[in-house]
Amino acid sequence: QVQLVESGGGLVQAGGSLRLSCAGSGGTFSDYAMGWFRQAPGKEREFLAAISRNGQNSYYLESVKGRITISRLNAANTVYLQMNSLTPEDTAVYSCAAVRTFSPAGIPQPSQQPSTYSYWGQGTQVTVSS
Repeated sequence: QVQLVESGGGLVQAGGSLRLSCAGSGGTFSDYAMGWFRQAPGKEREFLAAISRNGQNSYYLESVKGRITISRLNAANTVYLQMNSLTPEDTAVYSCAAVRTFSPAGIPQPSQQPSTYSYWGQGTQVTVSS
């Protein structure tokens, strides 16, 4: 069973960038495909990106593609979310999630559903000021 802890959130001005990290412990990190989600106040949890166990494949919400990049470093038990050109609409709590998958290169399906993932971090707040 993996435990996940996010970091890297904070206050940033519009147009700025942030890199979020999600550190895993208590399990073999490379056994898990990973995803990033966010939840803004009064809104449903929203999928952003997913990455396969070996980092070879990734999948993005269409509306953030090109502005957000997911990556992982299994040697460091960490998955990252690089976010650029941030706007106030990006203000939310960002959470990482994990699910054990069979294929090292497979993307969990359906990636966009929170119920696909078995383990969740507590989230990190990102606030973008205008």
